[in-house]
Amino acid sequence: MGRGTPPDGATPTGTTPEGGRPRPSASRRLRSPLAVLGTAAAATVVVTFVDPHSPGHYPTCPFLFLTGYYCPGCGGLRMVNSLTHGHVSAAFGLNPLAFLLMPVAGYLWARWTYCAARGEQVTSVLLRKGALAGAVGLLLVYWVVRNLPFAHALAP
Repeated sequence: MGRGTPPDGATPTGTTPEGGRPRPSASRRLRSPLAVLGTAAAATVVVTFVDPHSPGHYPTCPFLFLTGYYCPGCGGLRMVNSLTHGHVSAAFGLNPLAFLLMPVAGYLWARWTYCAARGEQVTSVLLRKGALAGAVGLLLVYWVVRNLPFAHALAP
């Protein structure tokens, strides 16, 4: 038996029982979900205190600037600002799709964090066959409809 070779039937420290690559620690596995949470929290704090309702604080949406049409994200900063100040109905009116998808995003983040903490592979509903195509289809329909004259309620 050579130096550093485990006895028969034992697995080397830090590897999976199958003898694969070393398994990262829980803190290492949680880095990405926590970095996303920290980034989102920092951005929310900035948008809370630097009012996007006042012109000049943020750049104009490039798509809106170039085409004159709203993109699916238009009104998102003002929506977050309104939410952080407790104006829920105003927030909904600024970007209804983003407002309704916030719980979905929260669930997906929580699932990602849970799987990362356990060292499991994330299996998202969005990765299932057809789900991603449906989500992209919904986004494209929303993008078009919010720019039609009869759907002014969807405009920010």
